[in-house]
Amino acid sequence: MNYEHVFAQAIQSLKDENRYRVFTELGRHAGNFPKATRHLSSGDTQEVTIWCSNDYLGMGQHPDVLTAIKDATDRYGAGAGGTRNISGNTHVICELERELADLHGKESALVFTSGFVSNDATLSTLGKLLPDCVILSDELNHASMIDGVRHSGCEKRIFRHNDARDLEEKLKSIDPSRPKIIAFESVYSMDGDISPIKEFCDLADKYGAMTYLDEVHAVGLYGPRGGGVAEREGLMDRITIMEGTLGKAFGVVGGFITSSRNIVDSIRSYASGFIFTTTLSPIMSAGALASVRHLKKSQLERDQHQERAATLKGLLMDAGLPVLPSVTHIVPVMVYDANLCKQASDMLLEEYGIYLQPINYPTVPRGEERLRITPTPFHDDTMMSELVAALKDVWGRLDLRQAA
Repeated sequence: MNYEHVFAQAIQSLKDENRYRVFTELGRHAGNFPKATRHLSSGDTQEVTIWCSNDYLGMGQHPDVLTAIKDATDRYGAGAGGTRNISGNTHVICELERELADLHGKESALVFTSGFVSNDATLSTLGKLLPDCVILSDELNHASMIDGVRHSGCEKRIFRHNDARDLEEKLKSIDPSRPKIIAFESVYSMDGDISPIKEFCDLADKYGAMTYLDEVHAVGLYGPRGGGVAEREGLMDRITIMEGTLGKAFGVVGGFITSSRNIVDSIRSYASGFIFTTTLSPIMSAGALASVRHLKKSQLERDQHQERAATLKGLLMDAGLPVLPSVTHIVPVMVYDANLCKQASDMLLEEYGIYLQPINYPTVPRGEERLRITPTPFHDDTMMSELVAALKDVWGRLDLRQAA
């Protein structure tokens, strides 16, 4: 077999479908977010404005976070030294877990190297520990949740997105004695919609199911202390397991779960994705800890973030651009074509210095391609005016679909 040919064909098939992803080489400017320098293969550079970062509040540049990271480097050194089983728990990661448990009103927390790992490891382990378990998963759940369900090896039922009626029909069809987990997200990152958490919790109570809530696009951003949508709606006590990330609103890296002491200890003791992975470094743990502590007490960033998102949505709608209605900070501008979406993204970057990645299949369904804009408190009015003007120009030149 010509192995290289197989891989070359796999790449070519992505290019033929306009799904081949090109990663832009960027260097963010400390203290000047959302500005960055783009490094070209020619050796030249270009100054750009980032419009699609998941560092929603710019906490990756916050002085408290940077100071904590620098201090931790001097105190602990760079790495964790291995898995926690081998190298022990660094003191700062234990502090971080206590803060996260408190954030969600839970007994315990466990930190992973990423949000993807926390979902995959936790859901797969739950399915293996609960005999004859059924996991009911929203059809638009993140790939990490899908992988976790698959790796659990247990039966799965997929319910229609945010559809409590369809979920109940599926719950009715399952033997009441079987363990059940309802897995869903709070904020869905491509459309910016929010799940009916209360209704799902009511169904969990009615049919004896656990609830597993992914709050990765909500922690730090919603609720009086940044606990997420469940905190904002007073529902944290009704969620069995809450999962989140340290790499979005908290601005660093890592993932976590919070739950009862027994559940968290079970995941710690059985999840391969936790046991056999070098733990988060003390440097990143210290940065995350500073970020969580700051956002627990500061509402300023959340208020500014919501204002900026609302302002941009209004400007885009006034310009006749096809903004998908969203009740959150996510601002999707629809293109509906993979090739045109890539062209629009390339034009914005090359001609306007606007970095805005195209979102294509499999992240969204074919025909639902879009530019996903994530304004932050640091995107000022001038930046917004420049973005809207550039989008209008690109839309006209590519003859893209306008708002209905």
